[in-house]
Amino acid sequence: MLRYFVWTIGCQMNKAESQRIADYLDSAGYRPTNSFLNADLVVLNTCVVRQSAENKVLGTLGLLKGLKDKRPDLQLLVTGCFVNSHTEELKRRFPHVDLLFKPGDYRQLIAWGETQTASVEQGSLSPRFTALGTSAYWNGNRMSPSPCALVPIIQGCDNFCSYCIVPYRRGKEVSRPLDEIACEVKELTRRGIREVTLLGQNVDSYGHDLPGHPDLADLLTELSGIDDLARIRFLTNHPKDVSLRLINGVASLGKVCEHLELPVQAGDNDILSAMRRGYTVEQYRELVHIIRRQVPEISLSTDMIVGFPGETEEQFERSLSLIGEMRFDVVHAAAYSPRPDTVAWREYQDDIPSEVKKKRLNRIEELQADMAGEINSRLQGKLVEVLVEGKKKGKWFGRTRSNKLVFFEDASGWPGQLAMVRIEKTSPWSLGGEVKKIIK
Repeated sequence: MLRYFVWTIGCQMNKAESQRIADYLDSAGYRPTNSFLNADLVVLNTCVVRQSAENKVLGTLGLLKGLKDKRPDLQLLVTGCFVNSHTEELKRRFPHVDLLFKPGDYRQLIAWGETQTASVEQGSLSPRFTALGTSAYWNGNRMSPSPCALVPIIQGCDNFCSYCIVPYRRGKEVSRPLDEIACEVKELTRRGIREVTLLGQNVDSYGHDLPGHPDLADLLTELSGIDDLARIRFLTNHPKDVSLRLINGVASLGKVCEHLELPVQAGDNDILSAMRRGYTVEQYRELVHIIRRQVPEISLSTDMIVGFPGETEEQFERSLSLIGEMRFDVVHAAAYSPRPDTVAWREYQDDIPSEVKKKRLNRIEELQADMAGEINSRLQGKLVEVLVEGKKKGKWFGRTRSNKLVFFEDASGWPGQLAMVRIEKTSPWSLGGEVKKIIK
């Protein structure tokens, strides 16, 4: 029996695509393993959004070259945003790679599968790619059941923010038909999935390229009618594309969770303009106020880039001030990293020293820890609804509707169940409690 290993780095879309690749290999008769060393086939699903991620990819490719020198029969496939349009150049640089295919381009994977003649227990590689995800995911070094699934609904991005390489690697926006998505989610619930997260590089653009122009609010309404589905999430949002109709949908549809990821990226208008984000700080602030008026229980996460070319200390202070004003539940902060072919790479000099970037990151992380600790402390003694996902270090864990991580101890089997948990311990990063009631 041939074995495979899928190595994944990067965003939720990469994780979803890795699961689909694993589904395909499962259907072909391969079986998963937990190490490069035990695999007959390795798939690298890559990310190059930042230099640190690209360095990990290059290091792993080097490691696998040494492994393939010892085991020439090892097959190596590479996908994700590392794979650009210059595949011939990549093939010259990495001749030990058997297949390079662009993110989400499963046709290339299928075509490669059709050329393989190696027999496996269930026959040769199937020419049919299984589009649906399964109720299993990689968790450390083992496969575990999960009641949650990632469902891509739109591929690509048309925004071309000046720092971002994603549009150059994933291409223009292409939405999946609403009926196709609904069919997939129904099948997932039949398999035991209770929660889906709808994915897109810009999920708010969903449907603009489809006949009739359905939007994300229409899709949320359609999926809310699926009986066995308990929760719906979606990401990532772009502030300039969040509509009042979508906000009203979050407020009125009971299965849509009260949590939004709303990247701001900077708190200074000149920096936002140089980033080509398409909104001002004032417009972002007003959007947050509208969301919180319509959905009072909403939790908000954001992304912030520090050290963008030319960012002064005063401009950084404005970003820090905005974080304090908005009181986000989570802030994902990252240092600017120049990406080849982007507008910022072509037009701006990466002129902020790394030690300054690191100092600014630390200040955001300290502020975030203080804010998250205070926000989460308000849940002390309260009952929260938790969808239990699995077990870690002897404790069950799951998330609230507002995306708070909760741990609890109990002898019963819990995966996939909704439970009411009384919060007894809080921290900036997670909550602890005691089960008080099973919902269903």
